[in-house]
Amino acid sequence: MDVVLIAIFCGLAAVLYGIITSRQVLAASPGNARMQEIAKAIQEGAGAYLNKQYTAIAIVGVIVAVLVFFLLGTIPAGAFVLGAVLSGLTGFIGMNISVRANVRTAEAARNSLQAGLTMAFRSGAVTGMLVAGLALLAIAGYFYALVASGLEPTSRAVVNALIALSFGASLISIFARLGGGIFTKAADVGADMVGKNELGFDEDDDRNPGVIADNVGDNVGDCAGMAADLFETYVVTIGATMVLVALLISGPDAASLMTLPLLACGVCIITSIIGTYFVRLGKGSIMGALYKGLLVTGLLSIPALWFATAAIFPDMNAVIGLDQVAVANEAPTIAGVVGGFTGRALFYCMLVGLAVTALIVWITEYYTGTEYRPVQSIAKASDSGHGTNVIQGLAVSMESTALPTLVIVVGIIATYKLAGLIGIAFAATAMLALAGMIVALDAYGPVTDNAGGIAEMAGLEGEVRQRTDALDAVGNTTKAVTKGYAIGSAGLAALVLFATYTEDLSQFFGNVTVDFSLSNPYVVVGLLLGALLPYLFGGMAMTAVGRTAQAVAQDIRAQFRENPGIADRSVRPDYARTVSLVTAGAIREMIIPSLLPVLAPVVVYFAITAVAGQGNGFAALGALLMGVIVSGLFVAISMTSGGGAWDNAKKVIEQGAYGGKGSPAHQAAVTGDTVGDPYKDTAGPAVNPMIKITNIVALLLLASLAGH
Repeated sequence: MDVVLIAIFCGLAAVLYGIITSRQVLAASPGNARMQEIAKAIQEGAGAYLNKQYTAIAIVGVIVAVLVFFLLGTIPAGAFVLGAVLSGLTGFIGMNISVRANVRTAEAARNSLQAGLTMAFRSGAVTGMLVAGLALLAIAGYFYALVASGLEPTSRAVVNALIALSFGASLISIFARLGGGIFTKAADVGADMVGKNELGFDEDDDRNPGVIADNVGDNVGDCAGMAADLFETYVVTIGATMVLVALLISGPDAASLMTLPLLACGVCIITSIIGTYFVRLGKGSIMGALYKGLLVTGLLSIPALWFATAAIFPDMNAVIGLDQVAVANEAPTIAGVVGGFTGRALFYCMLVGLAVTALIVWITEYYTGTEYRPVQSIAKASDSGHGTNVIQGLAVSMESTALPTLVIVVGIIATYKLAGLIGIAFAATAMLALAGMIVALDAYGPVTDNAGGIAEMAGLEGEVRQRTDALDAVGNTTKAVTKGYAIGSAGLAALVLFATYTEDLSQFFGNVTVDFSLSNPYVVVGLLLGALLPYLFGGMAMTAVGRTAQAVAQDIRAQFRENPGIADRSVRPDYARTVSLVTAGAIREMIIPSLLPVLAPVVVYFAITAVAGQGNGFAALGALLMGVIVSGLFVAISMTSGGGAWDNAKKVIEQGAYGGKGSPAHQAAVTGDTVGDPYKDTAGPAVNPMIKITNIVALLLLASLAGH
């Protein structure tokens, strides 16, 4: 248990870093009176939205908490509440620091590009470290409390608590991710449709009533939503790894091995904190400065992970989970490797996880960076018109799924060969161990986007807007990179959850015959229904953005009809009215799609069981989980990378290519960006928690059916 205390200490260190750094950010100058006025409007809009959103989520959360209590008992219900509350808290913290750092970043950019970069990244680092710190504290703290109370680490009560903790985090995450995504993209698309295409306004022209709503959306979607999303992914991945160890490994090694994910994530929090101090512009590019911090974090994490593994298993060559019968028969153990695996093999699996992270980051940057072929090809296609822009954008979005999939496939094979299913789980854990730094890169994005808007609306010097534009263009790429990372890690985590489902079946329902072969028609039915879910969910999310964006566009047009003086700035637009409209639309639209992955596993199981018996019900449910994983991975990667490429193709043209702003090519690029906005910031990212929550609900269903 000393190891768990070290992990808790590392989590506290992350929280302390967040507190100290946030004080540094807030101590900076917020700029002139006009800048502060704009920033205050964004703060008020973001706060009002989150308050209403969390009120709606809380109602659902209380109902689900009561169900968990009656079905599984007090300990899992407490874990569910802890996961839900902290997931919501991370989103609120992320939004809170972002809406205060935006104006300070704009003011810092008046001094230099380095000052603007430092301010934006510091604010992102606050969110990143608090996400990682609170997530580690939640799972390590609850695990420590349960074991200290006398429960065995591998007991069913502890396993159910870890699953319920993950469920709480996931449920809040999907609401926050989807609701925030609907808000940000409905405001963005509605403002662009009227402001850019009809009125010829620039991106952040303060005559557009939708601009404040757009800036609010950057914070509640890209910042609060992503913070809750990565908190959930962190908790689910560590929890799934610990649960899989408890199910697959027996003997004294099991309890020790369950603590390794906690210590691994703890030491990587320390390396992430160190890495934040290496983000310096120097003579390189802005992206290079950010990657410098990520590179240092990754390199320092290698010896840190070795230390973590050796601290728990001093003899790195000793076999863990040895199964003498399997060795005698030269058959794989339940973990997938003959005779078990070594601590050294687990360390190598974690190195594979770090390598997968690096490759996915690089591939996502390639598909979304302004200087590379995919984005340049979309910009070039814009010169021919709106249709060719959309065609090329869709082509890039489809193509972007290939390389990440190959990387994940190689990672799965390599880690399975090294340590079986446990090896895959530890690779996913290592990926999430870097979440503090990755979230810092993501949260940097909405801050720089807002800073550019404030600079334009406040009428700051042209060179300030040039600096914020440069920071913002990189922010588009970092946001896409983070989403690619989150989706890749979610794919591995979901595979671990699926392995947990099949092992739960064998332990809980060993007397029930479950046929997972493709000759079983109910398995094919489950696969088809599972593959359908991400498409249906994505379609509902896109439709929600479209409906709300239409209302925003109509409101903007109505304001110009009612007050023609807005055009010459003799009358101020009613920003609050537009923000209120988007808030109501986003909260209304988020409910049904968010409940889809919660209800689908339950409905499929009971429907197939009623028709074909319990064994086929379990088979169909398992197949549904695999269908969601495979289909969801492609849908999410395609949408996030394609949307990011569309956005940056517009940026390329706005910097002067193909006629620059106002040209026919720019108008075509705006159309493509409008299509890509809900792709990359609403539907695509929300598929990430949707994949995992479907699997977690299935695990909870098994536990409730088994009476545990």
